Amino acid sequence: MSLRTCCRDCSRGFFSCQLKKQSGNTNKRSCCWCTFVSIGALVSICWIYLLIIFNDGYNLNAKLFYKFHKHLNYFMVMMTVSAMFASYCVLLLLFALVQVALRVKLHLHWLHRILIFIGVILIALVITVALSLFPHDPWTVAPISFQYTGPFLQFGAVGAWTLLSWFIFQAFHEAKKGSKWIIGLVFVIVSAFIFSCPLLIHSPCLIYLEDLENTTKPSLWGHRGAPMLAPENTMMSFERSATVCNVALFETDVQLSKDGIPFLMHDNKSGFLNRTTNITTLVESGKEWNFNKLRSLNAGEWFIKADPFHTVHLLKEEQKKKAKEEKIPKLSELLELAIKTEIPVMFDLYVRNNSNTEEVDKDAEDIVKTIQNSRIDSRLIYWLNSEKRKRPTNAANFTQVYENEDEMHEENGFRLNVKFSEFSMDKIRDLRKEGVKVNVYVVDRRWLFSLFWCAGVSSVTTNACHVLKEMEQPDWHMSPDVYRTTWISVDVASFLIMIAIFCYQWKKRCSYLNEGITSASPSYELEISPLV
Repeated sequence: MSLRTCCRDCSRGFFSCQLKKQSGNTNKRSCCWCTFVSIGALVSICWIYLLIIFNDGYNLNAKLFYKFHKHLNYFMVMMTVSAMFASYCVLLLLFALVQVALRVKLHLHWLHRILIFIGVILIALVITVALSLFPHDPWTVAPISFQYTGPFLQFGAVGAWTLLSWFIFQAFHEAKKGSKWIIGLVFVIVSAFIFSCPLLIHSPCLIYLEDLENTTKPSLWGHRGAPMLAPENTMMSFERSATVCNVALFETDVQLSKDGIPFLMHDNKSGFLNRTTNITTLVESGKEWNFNKLRSLNAGEWFIKADPFHTVHLLKEEQKKKAKEEKIPKLSELLELAIKTEIPVMFDLYVRNNSNTEEVDKDAEDIVKTIQNSRIDSRLIYWLNSEKRKRPTNAANFTQVYENEDEMHEENGFRLNVKFSEFSMDKIRDLRKEGVKVNVYVVDRRWLFSLFWCAGVSSVTTNACHVLKEMEQPDWHMSPDVYRTTWISVDVASFLIMIAIFCYQWKKRCSYLNEGITSASPSYELEISPLV
């Protein structure tokens, strides 16, 4: 059996689930089935890309916990199913292209049609649900990811389009005159878009070496300590962020108990203790319980059981044992650590959702008293302004950090704390030129950190301080001149290869037609020879 026959039978067997040659007029449907499979492959690949970057930016497992109130590796489950479906569609597409190259008529088996249709519908439903649950998040991280992956995606697109041109030119040569115009026009438009994409790509990592050398590596602010190395907002977490990561700042969240003691806890809505403690009942607010009762809860065992960041394996046995015994800490305990390590503290103050202005101001005053009683240097307290609370007058000597650019400028501030997707890279660069120190949160992935490093941010709030600490430079950076030369070279090489493919197939087509005419000539001569 020849290689050609083997490829034809294998591809037909998987694609059509039968080895016999298709009878009837299936040629008209061949293009439809090839397009159908291509759409399934494209949708599944794009979905995987969106799923990965959304998880990188927003921690899908944590977000879905708040919706379903159950610790589960939602991302890995979705990723596994999506990868299986994408592999299935891509394999079908490859078999379809093999049959097209061998001039075999396509007939997609009914089971493949159903599976692809169901898969695409499910992806559409998941995206719809995601947009209803998180209306803004999926679209804010996508443009940022394209700034990082854009140059490489464009190179890959050029390569893939060059390979596909073989099949496109084959269809062009075999099509009728009217269809040729359509195929040719679509091919030219798509080619022009792919080749000129770099004109739309503006990545901060396209930077001259001297500019990068003048950009200091962003300092790391421990988000609730080091939550990948210990249970979040526990003393173990903050201690490890200081000893393992050498963070430049402790970032935390403060609430008040019924007896007025500030304690550390991020979640602040109904059932706020259920995610990070062993409580089994619902508690609406910290002010429902005295601190001693809150202190009796276990705040670390969940970390070992749920393994939220899949990093528990990095801990030694004695560290795991210690993590299991962690309790909810007071703010005063963190301040003692800050005094000892000389690491600043920045926090959000959470109060009841229905609290009035007086209650909010009183909570803020109680927090300030706790800070002052600790005798910590006021410069080590980064007072984070919030729309939910009024800044106490006796907190004016703290280091002021703003969440709103206009408010910062009005008060002549110079520190800004913003979500990683809130400002463009160009905006960050402009603010840095004005002398504003910009911190972005929450940055856990190396590629995100690389982007903001090139953009020149002062610091990032991160859960992955132990990972980002090891980076000595952005994962990639390239001179704009080098990128421009590479882009043009790749486009020119692709263009020349496409011309060669087109000429080869045109010559092959002409030869095929000539052979057909030549084979018909002898019979014509035999018919007229008796007359001679």
